[in-house]
Amino acid sequence: MSTGRDRLLGRVQPRYPWADPPIMGRMAASSQSPISEVADQPGVYAEDLALYREKFRRRLPASLDELHGPTRGTVDLPLHIAWSGKTSYDIEKPRQRMGLYRTVLHEGLHDDLPLYLNGHLLVQLWPVLRTLVGRTVRTVWEDTFPQLAARAAA
Repeated sequence: MSTGRDRLLGRVQPRYPWADPPIMGRMAASSQSPISEVADQPGVYAEDLALYREKFRRRLPASLDELHGPTRGTVDLPLHIAWSGKTSYDIEKPRQRMGLYRTVLHEGLHDDLPLYLNGHLLVQLWPVLRTLVGRTVRTVWEDTFPQLAARAAA
């Protein structure tokens, strides 16, 4: 009897065409695997990474001075930013403040950043905050705003 794991690992042929596991669920060990074909194409990973970085770069403000978000009180994020989990943050509580900034940096759109982030507070929080965000988000922000990179190095 085969298991779902066997099917995912390609040990069992599906009985129905629509039962075929998604490409990302297959093992890439086979030279005929679609994953290995893509992985063997030079530049595919770099191109995907460049597109991912550009997604975040387009959201950035022209200057940190444009970020006039609150520095105290409670902030309620809309669902398009906080679509999973916590939506209300007390900025005066350090953990919640970090959670708010992390969420907005990852999920906020260009017009959201000035509403929910404060430039001075962002610079102040950056040495710790940069360890909580993904590498791509960190790189895009530090490449665009040298004061963040300088604050991280201090």
